[in-house]
Amino acid sequence: MPAPQAVLAARVQDALTAAFGPSYAGADPVIRPSQFADLQANVALPLAKRLGRPPREVADAIVAHLDTAGLIGDVQVSGPGFINLTLDDGWIAAQAQRALEDARLGVPRTERPRTVVVEYSSPNVAKEMHVGHLRTTIVGDAIARILVFLGHDVIRDNHVGDWGTPFGMLIEHLLDLGEEAAARDDASVSDLTAFYQAARAKFDGDEGFADRSRRRVVALQAGDAETLRLWRVLVEVSKRYFNSVYGRLGVTLTDDDIRGESFYNDLLAPTVQELEDKGIAVVSDGALCAFPPGFTGREGDPLPVIIRKSDGGYNYSTTDLATIRYRVDTDHVDRMIYVVGAPQALHFQMVFAVARMAGWLGEEVEAEHAQIGNVLGTDGKILRTRAGGTVKLSELIDEAVERAGAAFDEIKHDEPFDAASRAAIVEAVGVGAVKYADLSVALGSEYVFDVDRMTSFHGKTGPYLQYAAARIRSIFRKGGLAPDETTGPITLTDPAERALALRLLDFGPVLEQVGESAEPHRLAGYVYAVADAYTTFYENCPVLKAPDAATRASRLALCAVTLRTLVTGLDLLGVPTPERM
Repeated sequence: MPAPQAVLAARVQDALTAAFGPSYAGADPVIRPSQFADLQANVALPLAKRLGRPPREVADAIVAHLDTAGLIGDVQVSGPGFINLTLDDGWIAAQAQRALEDARLGVPRTERPRTVVVEYSSPNVAKEMHVGHLRTTIVGDAIARILVFLGHDVIRDNHVGDWGTPFGMLIEHLLDLGEEAAARDDASVSDLTAFYQAARAKFDGDEGFADRSRRRVVALQAGDAETLRLWRVLVEVSKRYFNSVYGRLGVTLTDDDIRGESFYNDLLAPTVQELEDKGIAVVSDGALCAFPPGFTGREGDPLPVIIRKSDGGYNYSTTDLATIRYRVDTDHVDRMIYVVGAPQALHFQMVFAVARMAGWLGEEVEAEHAQIGNVLGTDGKILRTRAGGTVKLSELIDEAVERAGAAFDEIKHDEPFDAASRAAIVEAVGVGAVKYADLSVALGSEYVFDVDRMTSFHGKTGPYLQYAAARIRSIFRKGGLAPDETTGPITLTDPAERALALRLLDFGPVLEQVGESAEPHRLAGYVYAVADAYTTFYENCPVLKAPDAATRASRLALCAVTLRTLVTGLDLLGVPTPERM
């Protein structure tokens, strides 16, 4: 389904060619929103300087050659040369009808599918997920869902922390307790957290235990069979926990998507060797380093990317470079999106720069850091427990679901719910509230985790959007109709109908923009705008009690396409939409 902006742009470009000759065929029509019309073409102002003519005169010439048939209902020149364009009601209705009849709501699959890896969530083995994993998990999953819908080949990559020095102490503590303590099937999150904390306390306070732990790290890195078996015990316990959180959040990550740090262990030495062979990695103060141009410290000295430490060990930079190399050489990706916290920005800038020096990144392969801002408490500071510790992700979800239950009980329901139905809906509302609050904020921005605000059924919240979808479903139930059997035809007789239909036409362009920018907050804002337009329509345009059969059929069709747009948009964000509320 063509976007209004694209169709108008093509018509204005044709008018430019007709008015001023073929040399102006490629001029940008500068289509923008307008408070005086549906859209506005502002091309006359920059073009006037090039032509040496008054902008208003240029605008009049464009309008004189503009083909309005079947698309533009009204065109006016205002101010110094703004061209205000009002779309034809019949064209809007026809496009809305096409969306209704299309399983994809008129959103085409991309003509240039790419292989894209989205790295997100990335918790640590043997540690509970905390508030810092909330946004990376939710945002990354939304990006992956949207790119798949657009037709790209998406590799979900859960780059878990499952290797390194902490595993020496964890394995030794496991042996001290007896591995059943961590490996039993009913291992709880609290057990896992306590396990890690106890291991850390012993490592810090018992030198004998610390020595054993260091030797165990050496054995692990050397591939000792028994050490690897014990390591896998910890990994499997952690996987069960990760999956319990992902299942509750409705996140699409599976065990098959896990490529932890251990996955790249055998690739570290060859990666370092290639960087040495290319003259990129050089010895500096005993360590092997790369110095990408443009990065300097406070004194102006070049900043290094340490690729191999002076003791011969590897670090995060080594693993990240090996990961890039593998994705390019083996996965043959075109694009890499790292959904990682904003504090890692400099690290990724420098790693990407080294990868470009090595020829792994360039015009054919892109890498980008989708920076994730912090989650704040209501005091405006980074969210912490009362004791000052890191807030557990499961506790945030529990709190949101509890508050969602209280908010749910305060609204008016069309029919009563049994306990099981209420519990399922409240869980969906609480989880949806957390996810939408997170996704509605621009990536790099911080936001306040205000559970009362995010679980409200009023304003720009997940529950408001879920309730809007449920309200539309209620209309069809009351009418004894099925939304997917509604055929229209759609006609527009009321301004609220027109405004809603026009908003629905933006679904495809918004998704395309989100796919290019990896910014799900744009889709979150769009679905809210659709729900808001529907609320105005609902309040001004009776549906089941419409004045005549044709109007009733048209409004039911608008309800149907609105419902599908909301449900599809929210599903791409990972927000559930209960059938009833």
